[in-house]
Amino acid sequence: MRTATGDAGDEVSRSPFRFSLTASVELADTDLYGVVYYGRYTRLFDRAVAAYRRHLDLPPLGAPDHFPVVRRMEVEYLASARYGDALMVFVRVSRIGETSLTVDLVICRVDAEGPEDLVIAQIVAVGLDEEGRPSPVPAETRAAITAFEGGAR
Repeated sequence: MRTATGDAGDEVSRSPFRFSLTASVELADTDLYGVVYYGRYTRLFDRAVAAYRRHLDLPPLGAPDHFPVVRRMEVEYLASARYGDALMVFVRVSRIGETSLTVDLVICRVDAEGPEDLVIAQIVAVGLDEEGRPSPVPAETRAAITAFEGGAR
């Protein structure tokens, strides 16, 4: 299990996640009351998934002839993040299909009171070739994720 340290200095781990990205809420992400606008969480998802791919030495935009595009996204908002909050974005690939990856994400606030889950999401990304047709997950991508995740299904 990878343990991450949030900006607040707290050690945070969250099974079964082995990867996390530390972030903080910027003013541009908030409304007039300092609350994060719901659509801005997807920006954090993108940053965290790109960091996950870099961590595994995978091309951030996908392998040649396998460009991942979002097919489905399910998001559950549990609580609001506010300007200045220290956040952890946990990422894991929970399923590797023939042409797709299912990615689970959790955004939590990290402060003196401990971590608090704010957003839970799942994204299904399908790889497309240059003509826009589904393409198989490359063997190198499958191997890197399986080795890291310990057998993503």
